[in-house]
Amino acid sequence: MTDRVLIIDDDPHVLSSFRRQLSERFSIETALGGDKGIEAVLAAVQHADPFAVVVSDMRMPGLDGIETLTRIREIAPETVRMMLTGNAEQQTAVDAINEGHIFRFYSKPTSAEYLAAGLTAGIEQFKLVVAERELLEQTLTGSINLLCDIMTMNDPLAARLSARLRDYVRRLTIEFKMPQRWPLEIAATLSPLSNAVIPSEVSAKMRAGIPLDKMERSIVDDVPHTVRRLIANIPRLGKVAEILYLQDRGFDGSGLPADGPSGTAIPLDARLLRILRDLALIVDQTNLPNAAAFAEMAKRGSVYDPQLLAKVRACLEKDAAPLASDRKKIPLSELAAGDVLASDVKLAHGHLILVAGTPIGVPQLERLRTLRRIFSFIEPIEILAAPAAGDKSAG
Repeated sequence: MTDRVLIIDDDPHVLSSFRRQLSERFSIETALGGDKGIEAVLAAVQHADPFAVVVSDMRMPGLDGIETLTRIREIAPETVRMMLTGNAEQQTAVDAINEGHIFRFYSKPTSAEYLAAGLTAGIEQFKLVVAERELLEQTLTGSINLLCDIMTMNDPLAARLSARLRDYVRRLTIEFKMPQRWPLEIAATLSPLSNAVIPSEVSAKMRAGIPLDKMERSIVDDVPHTVRRLIANIPRLGKVAEILYLQDRGFDGSGLPADGPSGTAIPLDARLLRILRDLALIVDQTNLPNAAAFAEMAKRGSVYDPQLLAKVRACLEKDAAPLASDRKKIPLSELAAGDVLASDVKLAHGHLILVAGTPIGVPQLERLRTLRRIFSFIEPIEILAAPAAGDKSAG
């Protein structure tokens, strides 16, 4: 885990002094002014190696310390922030603590030993925050993923949707170099809940395009509220509940909930999930978000955040769908975790178990292994063949 410390000041002599006095005990880096400090923090986050502590001077030309640390909090919320200033005015300290969320506030001049003690405490605080976040992400996310895999075992379409959304979020995180967004990944996993709370008879009417009666429409209209209540009962998932509450809300103010926000007032993760969810429902059995899928989304006009849609398209769009030669026929016994189905998996009498486009994980393999002891399947099945080396269109 990183123990790096960044010190920001507009005086190169001060920065040189800090490096000389503290480098034996800490991994010290320095930045001349607020803009350079923000650039250093952003680069660290993009390389997944954030600073444990940032110490900023208050009085600097351009961005002052409060503005600098406030921006750093947005970029790297887990990094511990400290203020160092020669201005002992009480209001300055209050503003620094309230706006920059400062962990420690030091007045110049301060001894190296005093500052070193604060840096040590800041690094320990950073480790605690990161450890809590990792426990939350790994334990809670893993548990929810497992529960969702079990929940969707008897709903092949929901299983495919959930798996696709998780894949999209992870690809965006990697290719956009975004910080890990565990609430978005959990919300993507739980997104099919909005369909699960609708009675099957109502869902069948909606798929067939049959008008709903007043009672049925009220059930559908209440879905965002129902899902939010369900998720809000789970500790620490308040943000996830809010994302799911607004996942069907259009950027133009259309959709559910009817009294919800519009435009950028909709949280970023909810706007992103709306795009990814619709994309996952449009793409064909190849599981690839290609140009045709995005062209279909473009017909919906102002439903999506246009800038966000363009970024998603740049990241996820593939040049072409796989050809028939990109598919491989195998017996069901050879299906492995990581494979993506290119055909439906059905029992011999036609009952659908998994739909084409579903990425295969351990829960699906366990279920298939159990079912094969009892039932016969239609075989062989088809999977998408792994891309040949150097095939850029497949990656």
